[in-house]
Amino acid sequence: MMSLSTLTQASPLVFVLFAAILGLVIGSFLNVVIHRTPIVLMRSWQRDCRDLAGDAESVSAHEKYNLVTPRSRCPHCGHGITALENIPVISYLWLRGKCSACRKPISPRYPFVELLSAILAAVTAWHFGFNAAGIAAIVLTWTLIALAFIDIDHQLLPDVIVLPFLWLGLLLNLFSVFTALPNAVIGAVAGYLSLWIVYHLFKLITGKEGMGYGDFKLFALFGAWLGWQSLPLIILLASFIGAAIGICLIVFQGRDRAKPLPFGPYLAVAGWVAMLWGDEIMRQYLQMARF
Repeated sequence: MMSLSTLTQASPLVFVLFAAILGLVIGSFLNVVIHRTPIVLMRSWQRDCRDLAGDAESVSAHEKYNLVTPRSRCPHCGHGITALENIPVISYLWLRGKCSACRKPISPRYPFVELLSAILAAVTAWHFGFNAAGIAAIVLTWTLIALAFIDIDHQLLPDVIVLPFLWLGLLLNLFSVFTALPNAVIGAVAGYLSLWIVYHLFKLITGKEGMGYGDFKLFALFGAWLGWQSLPLIILLASFIGAAIGICLIVFQGRDRAKPLPFGPYLAVAGWVAMLWGDEIMRQYLQMARF
């Protein structure tokens, strides 16, 4: 029986297909991460506050709640989602986007995240192939999806997700998986400090906070994974994407200009693009600049 490694060497499409199928399954789990992580963090902060205040009821009376427990259920009627109702994308189509118990609509974002996870994993697998860089890049891709949607919902980039992956990037580059270790260390430091400085200058001039500390850490994460050379491209792409989307929201949806937009999703998109095509983009730019 041929191993996955042998099959992928014989046909790269096998790895792409495997990544896409696994991406659907991981996408289902990402929906849980996106929904539950902020709730878990909020409950933890509330317990800490009660403990500091000496509240006699500091032990939470709530049910055990984490990424595994309790079982997923309908937010409208509390119906427990069965295994057959939790098959990525297929169950949504089979149920016609409605709860099997109360027939209330299920958010289309659930299958969207599953499909996005599968498609981006497949593209990443095709780009890198079956190797350490490819596997690591796919895992980072799934992580960026979770971070982007959490930031959209709550304007929060949880340290519990960002920081371990920052350190993982440095660890991978001990073996030069994406870049040399000195480039990764400088990238992590430069990524954090650059936005930290911009944040404080902006606050000093305007008296307002232009971004959150989570953005600094996410930018540092990309520096740790891809090296300091990638940072100018990432910040330019993120700024361009953010400006374009912001203008569209103001023009077509009448969004209040004073209402802040989370910057994390734009950083996530820009970092993912730079991870796959950053070198090619810079090469094309330098060639165009010569003329």
